[in-house]
Amino acid sequence: MGIKLVAIDLDGTLLNSDRTLSEENRLAIKKAKEQGVHIVLCTGRPLRSMQHLLEEADLLDDEDIAITYNGGLIQRTKSGEVINEITFNRAQCLDIFEMAQQLNMPVNFIDLDYIYEPPYPVGVESHYTSTNRYVPKQNALQLKEIDIDHLPDPFTINKIVISRPSDELDAIIPKIPAHYHEKYNIYKSQPFILEVLPKHVDKGFAMWILGEILGLEKEQIMGIGDQENDLSLVENAGLGVAMDNAINRVKEAADFITQSNDEHGVARALDKFVLKD
Repeated sequence: MGIKLVAIDLDGTLLNSDRTLSEENRLAIKKAKEQGVHIVLCTGRPLRSMQHLLEEADLLDDEDIAITYNGGLIQRTKSGEVINEITFNRAQCLDIFEMAQQLNMPVNFIDLDYIYEPPYPVGVESHYTSTNRYVPKQNALQLKEIDIDHLPDPFTINKIVISRPSDELDAIIPKIPAHYHEKYNIYKSQPFILEVLPKHVDKGFAMWILGEILGLEKEQIMGIGDQENDLSLVENAGLGVAMDNAINRVKEAADFITQSNDEHGVARALDKFVLKD
């Protein structure tokens, strides 16, 4: 049947440790695309923040698609057309803000254009806005302060983050009341980022939806990742691939472990399972 769709995480997977795309990975993606394989980049970032990577990887044609906001959005890369979207409403944003207040943690709301900054607890700043430094200035989301007591209605948000040093997040995660886990999908996507997404939203779910749209069987889909937010990608693919630098849970779920992100592991996996001579 053959692999027809490859869903690839960015940080720690496609990108090396200095967050750049190696020539080996770029050429492997190019060859796969030339052979009719859908290469779908999957990220927690908004589409505009990965524009430079899409250009480097030559993934800006009419048929190219990306999964953004860790599964909350499926979009055409060239036009930005939304194929599928699951969002938070105003009441849910207020609910999660209250959770963050209880934990004495800063929270940011993120949509397609802005990183919103509601009031932070005294002396506790968000580390999330510093991630903008990895994105070309013209593609970075704008920061916008908001008054939590006067949120517009409707107020639609794609994802919510709590960003602090890893040890602080590890300390507060067990303190999150169970009813929040019942209502939302909460996990660490990076050592310093705790993400909150609508229930059931993850990269694997978005990959499954996209496969259905494209008329593909599970066996025709490969997922590659390294972190906790990639677990669903690896578990739900017909062929799940973990990076050598992946966390143990992802490695245990994988059908194959490729080389690390600094050893062009994505190119090695594409060469082994996808590319034809």
